[in-house]
Amino acid sequence: MERTAMDMTHYMELLAVNQPWNLLIFMAIPVILAETVAITELYILFRRSFKGTVRAINKVAGILAGFYFLVVFLHLFFKAVIPITTAGEWRTIIDVIAVGFYLLGVVPLLGIALLEIGAIWRRKSEEWKLGAHAIFVGLFLLVAHIAMIFGMLSPGLLSGSSPVHH
Repeated sequence: MERTAMDMTHYMELLAVNQPWNLLIFMAIPVILAETVAITELYILFRRSFKGTVRAINKVAGILAGFYFLVVFLHLFFKAVIPITTAGEWRTIIDVIAVGFYLLGVVPLLGIALLEIGAIWRRKSEEWKLGAHAIFVGLFLLVAHIAMIFGMLSPGLLSGSSPVHH
């Protein structure tokens, strides 16, 4: 059964086309980096370990995730968001929420990267930075999951055009 454009958000369409490259570029790489940050973050919070291999992995993954996702954000903003908006091709508010929250992930990820390179809050204590880092991780998880949930919905749910499958 073939899906129509109204059955799929632009978020899911992006991940579904050009397999496996779009899935790797726009989902796998950012998620692997962000999950590496999240997992190592738990270890660091539990151990209060500000040095060592796990902290080094956390730092490198945080810097890579932030700047990688900044490039993804800029690419999608100029190559997808602006053209879709200009052409009036959003597929209901579900589509806007899915794409918007996906792109909003740049804020916490870039925040982590800027914190790691010392561009923000340089004079704060390590304990304070650890808290800020954890908040950024939590915000990223929140926006990413909202994007995924709305991205998997059919935009047609709000337009009445989505077929019911039994």
